[in-house]
Amino acid sequence: MINQNVLEKNISPFVVCPPPPLTLADPDKVRDAADLLYYAQKPLVIIGKGAAYAQAENSVRELVEGCKLPFLPTPMGKGVLPDDHPLCVAPARSKALQGADVIVLLGARLNWILHFGLPPRFNPKVKIIQIDICAEQMGNNVQSAVSLVGDCNVIVQQINDVYGKMPGKFAFSPKSPWWKTLTSKVQANQQSVQQMIDDKSVPMNYFAAYDEIRSLLPKDCIIVSEGANTMDISRTMILNSLPRHRFDAGSYGTMGVGLGFVVAAAAWCKDHTPNKKVVSIQGDSAFGFSGMELETICRYKLPVVMIIMNNNGIYNGLDGESWESLQDMDLSLSLPPSCLTVDAHYERMIEAFGGKGYFVRTAAELKSSLTTALNSKDQISLINVMISPQAQRKPQDFFWLTKSKM
Repeated sequence: MINQNVLEKNISPFVVCPPPPLTLADPDKVRDAADLLYYAQKPLVIIGKGAAYAQAENSVRELVEGCKLPFLPTPMGKGVLPDDHPLCVAPARSKALQGADVIVLLGARLNWILHFGLPPRFNPKVKIIQIDICAEQMGNNVQSAVSLVGDCNVIVQQINDVYGKMPGKFAFSPKSPWWKTLTSKVQANQQSVQQMIDDKSVPMNYFAAYDEIRSLLPKDCIIVSEGANTMDISRTMILNSLPRHRFDAGSYGTMGVGLGFVVAAAAWCKDHTPNKKVVSIQGDSAFGFSGMELETICRYKLPVVMIIMNNNGIYNGLDGESWESLQDMDLSLSLPPSCLTVDAHYERMIEAFGGKGYFVRTAAELKSSLTTALNSKDQISLINVMISPQAQRKPQDFFWLTKSKM
């Protein structure tokens, strides 16, 4: 029984397991990896959540900055090095993956998030240096040229030590054709995104809304993102400056986990770092999976800022005019299966539990409400952001990536 009293003498002692040993890789394999990277013409580092778990940010920074290597973060590898780092080529992600001849996987796995390491997203002749703590992950989907099993942090330190003993200082030239290709693609994609940011039509598109959010979020806040377009676009638009400060659907794309992550993160922060903000960004469909966790958040007075990107549907919904035109018909036959209620006022749900809700349509309203929410120390807030039902992510480079959604 949960309220039963127990004598202290009857409680078994809790044995704390020591941390596991930090496993190094075979020194000969480490030298093979260093040599392969040294002679690469188009190198690329992919920073996975394994690097974040291993707290490898210092050793990774030494490798990337010391060798001037372009890098990409995976969704939960964001922040190991800041997203706005000059060597980050995330805006040219497709070009980087497609062109690299040597890729260093730092605790990242070749699953669906990285297109299984296969063409057309990857160079068919790419050589993979794979660093992972799990031996069974080696060679999954693509056979690694060099497999380094062990702790990501200490293995990257081993590679740094090899480079430190080489005559002269190895650094990949920023004037190389590879860097010029990546820089050009980064600039072109940033211009494309900027056009969507500058589109201030109402209802907003994702990029215009995220631009307002990005400009206001504290750099040390914990971000929980969940949804389809909502989560995918946030990976590029909402920047992370610190490791282990982002949660999303992860390797298995599991829906409904977002508010569970929010509760856990906010409960931890409340006890350990009470000034740190926890910000939840969800699509309206994702919110529907576990939205009643609002009651838990409010009951425990967890200071969370929740943002719902509401486009009236799953991937997309209907606008008000189209919705009204169907009301005299059999909705079970006429409504698209991806459609949710138009202009649903989710912000009223949090008001039922004592929180503060905001319904916003414009960039100015979003800026004002988010500023107020972030500056309210003990207030639990939900901002319901109306997004155009036709708003999409920017066009993809490969038809096969999105064909299942057509």
